[in-house]
Amino acid sequence: MVVLTGAAGFIGSCFLWKLNKEGIKDILIVDHLDDDEKWKNLIGKTFSDYMQKEDFLSAVVSKKIPKPDKIIHLGACSSTTFTDANYYVKNNYEFSKVLALWSFENNAHFIYASSAATYGSGQYGYDDSVDIIAKLSPLNLYGFSKHMFDLWLLSNGYLNKATGIKFFNVFGPNEYHKDDMRSVICKSYDDVSQKGIIKLFKSYNSNYPDGGQKRDFVYIKDVVEAMFFLFQNPNQTGVFNLGTGKAMSWNDVAVSMFAAAGKLVNIDYVGMPPHLKAKYQYFTQAKMDNLINAGYKKPFTPLEDSIRDYFSYLKNKTYL
Repeated sequence: MVVLTGAAGFIGSCFLWKLNKEGIKDILIVDHLDDDEKWKNLIGKTFSDYMQKEDFLSAVVSKKIPKPDKIIHLGACSSTTFTDANYYVKNNYEFSKVLALWSFENNAHFIYASSAATYGSGQYGYDDSVDIIAKLSPLNLYGFSKHMFDLWLLSNGYLNKATGIKFFNVFGPNEYHKDDMRSVICKSYDDVSQKGIIKLFKSYNSNYPDGGQKRDFVYIKDVVEAMFFLFQNPNQTGVFNLGTGKAMSWNDVAVSMFAAAGKLVNIDYVGMPPHLKAKYQYFTQAKMDNLINAGYKKPFTPLEDSIRDYFSYLKNKTYL
């Protein structure tokens, strides 16, 4: 039996799609469905049962869930602007510890979502080596909550029993419900395709021109392929970056979007909200050595091709 938390979310629902494509259907999915449209991500997917997050946690504690073979823990509050520290600790840290200990007790393969947000400003680079985990300084509560769990695994000697994935800037179908946390590609699709314009943040760092801030953008279809490789190889433990290994600028994203829409490039640079300035990452680029050394060989889709493919979904808001 596979347990998949965050199954109705963006990455979770796409990984559920991938598991189904591989013929895996004995899956207990877990999430918290409220008044957003996250439930639509589950349409057309196959699973053995669904549990609300709160009910699932209670059942785990009271040992009412059958022994799992694999636990893929993707459920978390991923907002980078939410300000309730207690909620982050309870939801992203405490919940994760309970699942990890349950997994170890049952000798189940434990895969969990960490985040590139743990790297903070990148003063120690974006190296997923265990040696730098304790040195990292995240810039927001979300990143810190993920960092806390990485540290807990490390300090208790559990990292050799777990497979952590540090997701970089993932975009693609099934992110429609995420409101402000959607990718710029998703949020700006209508403006680009219908109005022929996109708004990008100005830069407040002299090392980067407006729109020249860089991220490691990675397409969801590539993400689930790499995740499934780790799913199939439980001996690959520790922390793995999951990006492309190649940073691209927001201007590169915009140019690719206009190309996909068949429009002339038209970028409007706007001021960054004050609350983001001190927490803004100007550059991220995944060092991919760990995943490559583990034996993963599939190439990552070039940005322009990924965006072109994503536009085919955004046109009618279709799902994986």
